[in-house]
Amino acid sequence: MKLLVIGAGNMGLTYAKAIADSNILKSKIMIMDLDEAKMQQLQAEGTFETYTNVKECTPKADAIMVAVKPQHKDGLFADMKSLMKPEQLIISVMAGVSIATIQKGLGVDKVVRAMPNLPAQLGLGMTTFFPDNSVSEEEQELVDQMLASTGKSLRLSKEDDINTSTAVSGSGPAFIFYFIQSMLDGAKHYGYDDATAKELVTQTFAGALEQYIKGDLTPEEWMKRVASKGGTTQAALDKFDEQEVRAGIKKGMIACYDRAIELSKL
Repeated sequence: MKLLVIGAGNMGLTYAKAIADSNILKSKIMIMDLDEAKMQQLQAEGTFETYTNVKECTPKADAIMVAVKPQHKDGLFADMKSLMKPEQLIISVMAGVSIATIQKGLGVDKVVRAMPNLPAQLGLGMTTFFPDNSVSEEEQELVDQMLASTGKSLRLSKEDDINTSTAVSGSGPAFIFYFIQSMLDGAKHYGYDDATAKELVTQTFAGALEQYIKGDLTPEEWMKRVASKGGTTQAALDKFDEQEVRAGIKKGMIACYDRAIELSKL
């Protein structure tokens, strides 16, 4: 299969490099981006075939990963539509753009919609995806392998699950960073310098996460292991509950989902 990645930003380039390193595909990956300097740099590295014009590369592709910002889709689709072939497979990592919108915009049926997250850049990503029923099982398996090259991938049972997974894993790293920043702010309140605060907070996060992954207890049970009645940890947890921190996070995730639905209608 010949893969074309359109968009050499964070996600496009991350997937292109990971798929190339995995040797899942036997042919050289094509990358197209309007940034001529970036394309020249990638061309010099020798890993990819690079292009700055969709007309030169779209007809050559068996599968096309669209990794551009959603607001750029209309112009891109207008440039691509007359070049498309019915058998071509589209893999979209554009947030909020529905399969129906992509099918209409490009005039093809075979579309897979995917939702990556930022840790894909470290090979620790969580990418969810949903294929249109016109995508064969063999093609779905190949897409699964390509997306999993950046960490883990999960095939969902319905398209709306892409929107709900956006609220969990897609946007989730920002929620984690929000809590990390809050703890850093707390550490600095007590006079710790930036480096010391970072060491205290990040090692605490890393250790707690590893304990949860390798253990068989729920987060509630782990909290009880750390907190004792009337103790310092319980005082903090009681304050979180008083401020409805947990409910606020859940409301934020619901707002994330609602926005994903709004974007899908644009």
